[in-house]
Amino acid sequence: MDLNADLGEGFGRWHLTDDDALLDVVTSANVACGFHAGDPATMRRVCEAAVARGVRIGAQVSYRDLAGFGRRAMDVPADELADEVTYQIGALRVFAEAAGGTVGYVKPHGALYNRVVDDPAQAAAVVAGIVRAGGGLPVLGLPGSELHAAARAAGLPTVAEAFADRGYTARGTLVPRGTPGAVLGAEAAVAQALGIARDGRVTAVTGEVVEVAARSVCVHGDTPGAVAVGRAIRAAWEMTPFT
Repeated sequence: MDLNADLGEGFGRWHLTDDDALLDVVTSANVACGFHAGDPATMRRVCEAAVARGVRIGAQVSYRDLAGFGRRAMDVPADELADEVTYQIGALRVFAEAAGGTVGYVKPHGALYNRVVDDPAQAAAVVAGIVRAGGGLPVLGLPGSELHAAARAAGLPTVAEAFADRGYTARGTLVPRGTPGAVLGAEAAVAQALGIARDGRVTAVTGEVVEVAARSVCVHGDTPGAVAVGRAIRAAWEMTPFT
């Protein structure tokens, strides 16, 4: 099971994620590409550190929303969104290749991630931007999403993702931030990550058991105690025999 985290989410002198410590734990790094967070120096440093540790580099693309950290709902025309996705992938790819690596996949961030679960037009725009960036990049996203449907239609590989530190609804989507149960504490996050890897299931905030067939589990880098949570998840996985 792959463990991914959102990294490089700072800007200038402002730092949010403990990139070096998380890179010692995760196997995939979703690197902010400058639209919700991140700047050239941060992208370079994270790419160099990821390559040094053998961690996969992914482009975490977002709406252009630095002030809102990419978590505000926005309406962006499809052509413009596709261009912005291509731009972000291209920017990160330069730093990844300079470090001796490459961009290995794409994952939307925040409001864009949630929008492309159900919005086929925005999902198609994201995929169009990925296709134009080239390389047949895998698309990391929620199972059953419009994003994955659009990616498959375009011939792109898809990777089903689940979340350790976020609450789920009964339909298998994420509980909106700001809603009770949206963000899990450390103990609950570790238990949920173990349940995903071992059983392919999570328990929704309303009590229903939800099937989640995921190949990658995310822990948000900006979640309090993210490094400790990531280490505990990795330890729990290593101690559990999976069939």
